[in-house]
Order: sequence, then structure tokens, then C-alpha cells
Amino acid sequence: MTRTIILLVLSNIFMTFAWYGHLKKTGFPLWKAILISWFIALFEYVLMVPANRLGYQNGMTGFQLKMTQEVITLIVFAVFAVFYLKEPFHWRYLVSFLFLLGAVYFMFKK
Repeated sequence: MTRTIILLVLSNIFMTFAWYGHLKKTGFPLWKAILISWFIALFEYVLMVPANRLGYQNGMTGFQLKMTQEVITLIVFAVFAVFYLKEPFHWRYLVSFLFLLGAVYFMFKK
């Protein structure tokens, strides 16, 4: 499961840059942003597909993989938004994240 988590984190870093990395470049033509995003997203898929396969083969369900991926996405995005986009992190985001972590807890509870 550790390899699955590592691959999910890395894939989400790529996807976050593919989806949101162009936001600070407002003068950049949209068609170029799309092409560059597709190129970056290729690396996301190269990591995400093996992550999901490994997780599934090692006993995670599809639901567990998706919920885990969503929490990782939010954590990666929070770091990205604060450090790259220079956006403030509000307390309500933390509360929202804690509720999602609770959802993950119940997803894995036997």
C-alpha cells in the first residue's frame, strides 16, 4: 500500500500542475496552456494507472482507491495553492479536510 500512496502523491503533483499551473500566466494563450497541460497529464497517467493497479491487487477496493486519491489531491492542492498560487489557507479548509479524513477512516473501517 505504501507504493500505491507514493505513486498517487506523485501523480497528483503532476495533475495539479497540469490543471492549475497556468493560472498565474494570464497572458499565456489558452491553446498553449491546454497542450502543455496534456503533456504534463501524460506523466500523471503513467503514475496513476500503476498506483491503482497495485492498490487493487493488494486488497484495496475501487472505493478505497478513489477516496484515498481524493484526500491526496486535496493535500497536494493545498500545498500548491499556498506556495505556488500564494493563496491564504483559511481555517474552514482545514475543517473540511478533517471531515474528508473522517470519510476515509470510515471507508477503511472493517
